[in-house]
Amino acid sequence: MAREDDRRTVRGTRLDSPLASRRTLRTSVDSETFGKLSERIARFIGSWNFIAYMTVFIIVWVLFNIFGPEEYRPDSYPFIFLTLLLSLQASYAAPLILLAQNRQSDRDRIVSSDDRARTERLMAETEFLSREIAALRVALGDVATRDFVRGELRELLEELEEQRPTPSPADDDRQPHS
Repeated sequence: MAREDDRRTVRGTRLDSPLASRRTLRTSVDSETFGKLSERIARFIGSWNFIAYMTVFIIVWVLFNIFGPEEYRPDSYPFIFLTLLLSLQASYAAPLILLAQNRQSDRDRIVSSDDRARTERLMAETEFLSREIAALRVALGDVATRDFVRGELRELLEELEEQRPTPSPADDDRQPHS
């Protein structure tokens, strides 16, 4: 029994130990790094600098192949090699641009989801606060407010002043002066 366990350990078939890594010819690519690189390339390809560089390159290519020394011209009039180069560039640019667009749409989806959640929280808080304000208004209906108390005190003061007899000048003479 012990020999059988030893053999299983050597082969890596035990469930409590991982299998030994197998060597493969397949390369591993970090998708995040590749995605960032594709975004940088797509951003450059979509810039005015790239359009200017490509325009200058094509003009120089055409002029050199028309007016340059005949033995040094790599691509004569129909410019087949230039067409091949432009097609090759387009065949690499299109997937990179699509990859960058997909990454951007994923980021937009995440931002939209976060915005939606934030909006829902704000709506719930606003609803809670409006209910609290309504409850305070109802509670304040039973409590005397400052303006109410002031008004009542003014009315009482006026009533007291009306009930007080007006002093006559003779009353002033009867009071001892200090």
